[in-house]
Order: sequence, then structure tokens, then C-alpha cells
Amino acid sequence: MPLKSSYLDRLKKTDQRLIALLSDRISLLAGSEQPSLDEQLADVAPLLAQAGIPESVWASVLNSCQTTLIPKYATNHVTPRQITIIGGCGRMGKLFKEQLSLLGNSVSVLESDDWEYADQLLSQAELVLVSVPIEHTVDVIKRAGKYLAPNTALCDITSIKTQPNQAMLEHHSGPVMGLHPMFGPNVKSFFGQKVVVYPGRNDDSFQWFLDLIKSQGGELIVCTPEEHDRMMVIVQATQHFCRFSLGVFLAQAKIDIQQTLTMSTSNYRQEIDIVKRLFSQNPHLCVDIMLATEERCDAISFLADTYSRLAKLVAMKDRDALIQEFEKAQRFFEEKINTFMQPLNAIAIQRDFQPKIHTNISL
Repeated sequence: MPLKSSYLDRLKKTDQRLIALLSDRISLLAGSEQPSLDEQLADVAPLLAQAGIPESVWASVLNSCQTTLIPKYATNHVTPRQITIIGGCGRMGKLFKEQLSLLGNSVSVLESDDWEYADQLLSQAELVLVSVPIEHTVDVIKRAGKYLAPNTALCDITSIKTQPNQAMLEHHSGPVMGLHPMFGPNVKSFFGQKVVVYPGRNDDSFQWFLDLIKSQGGELIVCTPEEHDRMMVIVQATQHFCRFSLGVFLAQAKIDIQQTLTMSTSNYRQEIDIVKRLFSQNPHLCVDIMLATEERCDAISFLADTYSRLAKLVAMKDRDALIQEFEKAQRFFEEKINTFMQPLNAIAIQRDFQPKIHTNISL
């Protein structure tokens, strides 16, 4: 019993020191311009690795600190807008509704049963945000277009961009822009999150929205819809398939995940955390992301063929062939991306693969 009491006392004192330090950190953030999440992670990445703390854990702490500051700016920096989110009851729609409402905007929601009120909900809105499943996005854009005022800003947040962008330009004469939030609905704010921007028409009408995301610590990346869709084949679709496959394998093999974590590396823990987050999402969304385009399906099929080819070499115990495959890939990474990689900072690595900017829109 005394041992337990001593342990609890030490834990309590540690928590008190942590709380004091977090208070200092939040005060510092409130009194100055906040560095990006990438910059903050890069500064401490070696320390995290030395202490065995996954970057995802520290990123969560940074994000939570930033989130505490948001209400202080909710009414000071934003002119209230009238916004309607089509699909606002979905998980991503709820996230945008919450963030936009938090900053003083009036946000309405239009769901599949609300189209009898579409004229009321859409015609007076300054911004209409389309947040529906991939397979319904184009049809919803076509349906919504006839209710929009010429000055209404129309925007979609779907993970494919070429077809929705074409549909918005065709069925709405006013401002058009596409966004792809590079995060799931479990985040607490825009802080440290990437949002890819696809200008369409009358970009200035969206500047307040982009400024809002930036003011909350979001990172805006601008490219064309076609570039986006090419990049997402690799960045999103094949990555979903890799983690989807690993999760299915672990479930089929009935692996004791908890036991593996007791003797795991920080990289393994991080990978399991990513897989866990994938399987916490809506299964329809995950599958739709993989099946969204023929290019994605083709790339996943090519990836699966590569897995199969390498697995056959393993089955044959062909050591020389496997080493050759490794060395070919090794040369590729040395030639193509070694100069971009920042050790111990996986998030910074992602930044180096941003598409080129093709617009003069102010970010």
C-alpha cells in the first residue's frame, strides 16, 4: 500500500509539472505568431526519437494546445457568413460545420431528405459546401446548381477533383473552387492539417474561407484538379490499400496486437496507430477512395502484382533476387528523394512532394 501511495504521489507531481509547462506553452502561442506543425515537430524530432515517443503523440499535444486558442479569435477576426453544407450531418460535414460555426458563421445543413427546402437553404447562402460520398458528388452538384444565386461560392471537399470541378463549372455560373482536406474527421481543428486547393472561377470569393483555414494553422497547397488526381493515386489510394490489406491480414491471422506492442519499435506502433485510425472510419468511404477512378484501381492492381511477385521470391527463398529488388529500389530512393528527406520527421517528408503552384491566388 505505501508503495502505491508513493507511486501516485510521483505521478501527481509529474502531472503538475506537465500542466505548468503546457500552460506556459499555450501562453507563448497566444502571444506570438505560431510556427507550423511541421516546424515544431522538426525542432524536437531527435528528442522524441531518443525518448521513444511517437511523433503522432507529440503532434496531438501540439494540436490540443493550438485548439485551446481558437475560441479567443472566434469573433474578432471573422465577418459572419451564411453557409450551407450539403451533407453536413456526415462526419466530415460535421467537422466543417463545427469549425465554421465556432468562428461565428451561420451554418445550415441540407441532407438527402431536405431538398424540398433547397431553395431556402441554397439561394441565400454565401458559401455552399458539398460534403457527400464520392459516388454522389457530381449528381448533387448538378441538382444544387439550379438553386444557387450567381454570387454564391460553390465548393466541394471530395477526394477526387477533376469530375466535380468540371460539374461545378458547368452547372454554376458563379464562383467555383475545389478543396481536398488531407485529414479525416477525427481531427479537432485545422491546425497542422493540409488542405489542397483547386481554383475554378472567381477565386477572390473564397479568400475569406482560405484565410480562415490558414488563421487556424492549416496549410494550403494549390494545384490543378488533374495534378491532384494523379498525386492521390499514390498518396491516398495505394496507401489505403496497403493499410487495408495489413488490417485484414492481422484480423484473419488473429494477431494479438496488444502483445506485439509490448515488444515493438516506435515505427511499428506508429503504423498500427495509422491502421487503427483507418479502420475507425466509415467502411464505405475507405472503399470508395480506393475505387474512385480507373487509375486508382489500375495502380492498386499493379501494387498487388508487385506484392505477389516479391512473395513468390520469398517462397522460393531466392535471396539473390530479393537483394536485387532491394538494391533497385534503393537506387531509386537515393536518386529521386534522398535530398528531400529530413531524418526522423515523417510529416516534413510529405511536404516535399507538394504539387507545383499554378495560380496567383493569395494564400
